[in-house]
Amino acid sequence: MTEVKDRIAAGSSPDGRPDLPALGVIGWLRWTWRQLTSMKTALVLLFMLALGAVPGSLIPQTGVDPIKVADFLETHKKLGPLYDKLGLFDVYKSAWFSAIYLLLFISLIGCVVPRLGVYLRAVRSRPPKPPRNLNRLAGYESFTVDDDADTVLEAAERELRRRRFRVESYDGAIGAERGYLREAGNLLFHFSLIVALIGIAWGSLFGYRGTVLVVVGKDFANSLTQYDDFTSGPAFDAENDLPPFALTVNDFKATFQQDGPQMGAARTFNAALTYQATPDGPEKSYDLQVNHPLKLDGSTVYLLGHGYAPKVTVKDGTGQVAFSGPAPFLPQDGNFSSFGVIKAPDARPVTLGFEGYFLPTAQIDSLGPRSVFPDDLNPELVMTGFYGRPQQETGKPESVYQLDKSKLTQFEKDGDKLRFRLKPGESLTLPDKAGSITFDGYTRWVKLQVSHQPGLYVALAGLVLMILGLMASLFIHPRRTWVRVRTEDGRTVVEVAGLDRGPERGIGDELEAIGKVIKKQEQV
Repeated sequence: MTEVKDRIAAGSSPDGRPDLPALGVIGWLRWTWRQLTSMKTALVLLFMLALGAVPGSLIPQTGVDPIKVADFLETHKKLGPLYDKLGLFDVYKSAWFSAIYLLLFISLIGCVVPRLGVYLRAVRSRPPKPPRNLNRLAGYESFTVDDDADTVLEAAERELRRRRFRVESYDGAIGAERGYLREAGNLLFHFSLIVALIGIAWGSLFGYRGTVLVVVGKDFANSLTQYDDFTSGPAFDAENDLPPFALTVNDFKATFQQDGPQMGAARTFNAALTYQATPDGPEKSYDLQVNHPLKLDGSTVYLLGHGYAPKVTVKDGTGQVAFSGPAPFLPQDGNFSSFGVIKAPDARPVTLGFEGYFLPTAQIDSLGPRSVFPDDLNPELVMTGFYGRPQQETGKPESVYQLDKSKLTQFEKDGDKLRFRLKPGESLTLPDKAGSITFDGYTRWVKLQVSHQPGLYVALAGLVLMILGLMASLFIHPRRTWVRVRTEDGRTVVEVAGLDRGPERGIGDELEAIGKVIKKQEQV
């Protein structure tokens, strides 16, 4: 004991701690790599990625709504610049979010790749030799027969192969194992995880998605300036990589349930389009529906929504037309009570603005103005008007769906705030000879999404294979079975034992059946 203590003390520091060799640069790199590629680190990075995505849903994003970003910066003089420096207005393209995503990708790859080798070796491994003491296993049976050992082993091998075991012969024994698809499932699961990650990364880097509202009768050309919202991956050049197609929305039709408990429920949507895949290409027709997108040169056009666009003519106090055309109104409920604004900043001597509702099937009662059905059975325009002094152009972007009333005054009539209702073809003269507004009619608009997801099918294939691998690893239970024979007093002693590598599922019955086959061989 004294010698052991002396040897320990000889390799220890004065405070009793062992003297360990210092880590060099290679050692620190290896330690860092092991920490990065551990499953614990991958889970922490995954949590950080989810946490880092939270500001993207709470703070306005430049790629989604630059107008709200500009308003936020103007309203929050101190907080806005700080958010801008931290990249919180463009979270998903910020350096810190990309770093988390990249580290997570490296961590998962480094965590999964070594496991591929482990599972591959498990799939290719031989059934193990029988343990020394088979009688200690939960499934065990022993009996004697008159057949010689070779005959017994041959019968056992045939039966085990019939039961889809992988069989390996040893000296006086047989080892068998089945359920290798479980290890194959583990192998497939981890390999598919890498495939899915590659597909997701590919789509995130080289994909794009944009939405645009197009009024019936208007055109859309696939260029960046035409989109209402547009987001793309860092490797996608929106100025040069967008396919040069163009389309026209010629008509839109929607049908709704007319009666019954599901009255007003949507039944069909159909947007009649004409499009050109290239500027010099032929013009073709297409019926765009919810589950029937249009595919053009790697991009897909989806029908996301629809609504109404009242056609209005606004004349100013000088009799000049200050605004004329359709104005998209956004639906607020299932019956398409739609809110919108009409702006006439060039009107003189005062600028004009209007906001209110378009009601496709209008009903005005104690609940106020509302639509009671989504189809256009009784259309009305219910609005109020504002006026203000002409303002100089500031260059600041403004939403076409909101009216800035900070420098406007609401019209009054007979001492009350002006509110008016118009049916198609009706007009209203504004107070103080400020002009007039005419409800000429209405049309419809559709909301389109154009997207390019190059890694979609790769990621989808990875997810499908991942589910298949997970099912195999969860529901396939490996089982090992051994048969050992020895000669004793002129007879052959047979030991049959088994082990479930998972929940025990009838191993005793299977061992008994194998034993019966061996005993039956003796009778033959």
